[in-house]
Amino acid sequence: MKNTPWDSYQLFLQVARRGGLTGASVASGLSPATVGRRMLELEQETGRTLFARSQTGYRLTADGQTLLDHLQEMEAAARNVDAWRQAGEGGATVKIAAGTWVAWLLTENFSAIRMPADAFNIVLTIGEARANLAYRESDIGIRAFEPDEANLAARLLGEVAYAVYVRRNAGELENRWIAVAEDEAISAYLRWPYRQTPEPIVATVNRPRSLPDLVRAGAGKAVLPCFVGDLDPELQRLGGELAELRHRQWIVLNNEDRHRLEIRTVADRMTKLLKSYADLFAGKRASRS
Repeated sequence: MKNTPWDSYQLFLQVARRGGLTGASVASGLSPATVGRRMLELEQETGRTLFARSQTGYRLTADGQTLLDHLQEMEAAARNVDAWRQAGEGGATVKIAAGTWVAWLLTENFSAIRMPADAFNIVLTIGEARANLAYRESDIGIRAFEPDEANLAARLLGEVAYAVYVRRNAGELENRWIAVAEDEAISAYLRWPYRQTPEPIVATVNRPRSLPDLVRAGAGKAVLPCFVGDLDPELQRLGGELAELRHRQWIVLNNEDRHRLEIRTVADRMTKLLKSYADLFAGKRASRS
């Protein structure tokens, strides 16, 4: 019997996780036609139908799901071996995924997350999209809701509040908005200005990190997390909390990896740091006067 190359299984994982040929093509660098051919070959080699194919994508069959489960177990074992090897070389890496503002807080307090004597490195990925830990793209993530994936563990950090902020003593700036471009506005607070009419949006940016800079410069008003706006002495709240935007915040880890020393260490430090800001996250500290 012919042994199936491991790269065929890796390609199968990409198709399964991305739901079709296009996503797997982007991830692998192969053409969709090549990916499709390779999946047919894999089905022939295994003697099983792995996908139900349709115009909307590739859906796993029962056999495909079984193969996916087996391969994920192999991936976990391979990661454990790699982590063990890296630890011996002093080169273990902890991958953190966080949104713009939590990442900002982590970088401002980086010495509390990684200390000089630590034998691991940190890779911080910043973005508004949901942290994906199911496939180990990250080791630790911050989410705005409790995960429903069975293989993830979560710790509740507290609640996050939001408000509208303007430059202190802004006056006439109260009737114009600054926002993240609509196609980049993934989070509910980023979409908020688009729901407020007829007040105009006079400037857009492609990343939330630029919003306070524009507010501080007097360009207009913006929705910000209270722990960001309330820490800035040049900003003040315009009105009260936007209660409908309030949400819980969770630190999320993969169940199979959370006991690795370096991951547990970083997760514990992040938990301690973020909980120390609980009142600010929850909007219980008003802007400075």
